[in-house]
Amino acid sequence: MRIATFNINGVRARIEALTAWLKEAEPDVVCLQEIKTVDEGFPTGEIEALGYNVATHGQKGFNGVAILSKRPFEVERRGLPGDDADVQARYIEAVIPTEKGAVRVGNLYLPNGNPVGTEKFPYKLAWMDRLHAHAAELLTLEEPVVLAGDYNVIPEPRDAKRPEAWVNDALFQPETRGRFRRLAALGYTDALRATSDDGGLYTFWDYQAGAFQKNDGIRIDFLMLSPQAADRLERVVIDKDVRGRDKPSDHVPVIATLRD
Repeated sequence: MRIATFNINGVRARIEALTAWLKEAEPDVVCLQEIKTVDEGFPTGEIEALGYNVATHGQKGFNGVAILSKRPFEVERRGLPGDDADVQARYIEAVIPTEKGAVRVGNLYLPNGNPVGTEKFPYKLAWMDRLHAHAAELLTLEEPVVLAGDYNVIPEPRDAKRPEAWVNDALFQPETRGRFRRLAALGYTDALRATSDDGGLYTFWDYQAGAFQKNDGIRIDFLMLSPQAADRLERVVIDKDVRGRDKPSDHVPVIATLRD
């Protein structure tokens, strides 16, 4: 099973780029973030025409997440538990069957948190605390779990071309990075780092100042695997070429292959 995470940065604006990538890469499961549309506005027909089943948790104009799967699946949850007052569409969870059991996939779009010093940063940290609590609960199921998405976290200096440029950013604050480490300490494995210790591996490049051409990027998109999923991990690919195409997102897909 090939599971991808991809912040599409507006699915309606980039539907042609998305469908072209789906035809080429043929992932089994795709977790999309920042679809930036209500559920009714999602281009479901174009995706279903490629053989995918679709579930969305949308929001007008910003945020929004979706799961695409070649296999029919059941949505277990829309919205991250822990705060009934939170109306931002940032989490969807599904159970996807395989020939040998099932894989639980949580698709998340973690808050950016900027500017630090505003209410946005405490919201980010509180959201990460809720994610930690839910991730811990999922481990009690003792099943393959993949928590995929745009985490808006730069875990280590090697995950940025110029870490010094991010020291005042919410993505690189000690509190943010510490909460990401707590998630790993629960027992979740960063799929990419399980397969490579290389530097220069990024998933986001700003649109400004020729960042992509200079490889001035950061790594903020992750697939975090429960022990049962990590035991099945075969390889991870950052599909960097997608960033150089027409009308690209500022993120690129990351694809993990798990043995059935």
